[in-house]
Amino acid sequence: MKHRQERLNSLIQEELSKIITRDLEFDGVLTTITKVEVSDDLFNALIGVSVIPSSKSKEALKILNENKGRLKHSLLKKMKIRAIPRLDFEIDQGPEKSAQIEKIIIETNNENNGAVAK
Repeated sequence: MKHRQERLNSLIQEELSKIITRDLEFDGVLTTITKVEVSDDLFNALIGVSVIPSSKSKEALKILNENKGRLKHSLLKKMKIRAIPRLDFEIDQGPEKSAQIEKIIIETNNENNGAVAK
């Protein structure tokens, strides 16, 4: 990945996280920007979003998509670049899957420790 692209990914993630926290309201939902992947031509940005609880993912995604224009405008004012890439949001299942795997590992360790102690 090119340096400019990496830097843009990082800047968009940082600024968009601040803007979403400050300007959007998600009722009883924790929403986190987990990744930003700007295309090679710098015209599109795929934004990974983690939502807790995951049962409210569709609602959070709807709020983000309804506010794309406003978010893009806020980014443009903050970042001082000519053009902000088009924002496309997707739910990032990675953190949830990691938590499930961790839970399984802990349960397995607890079961093994119980078997050894007998």
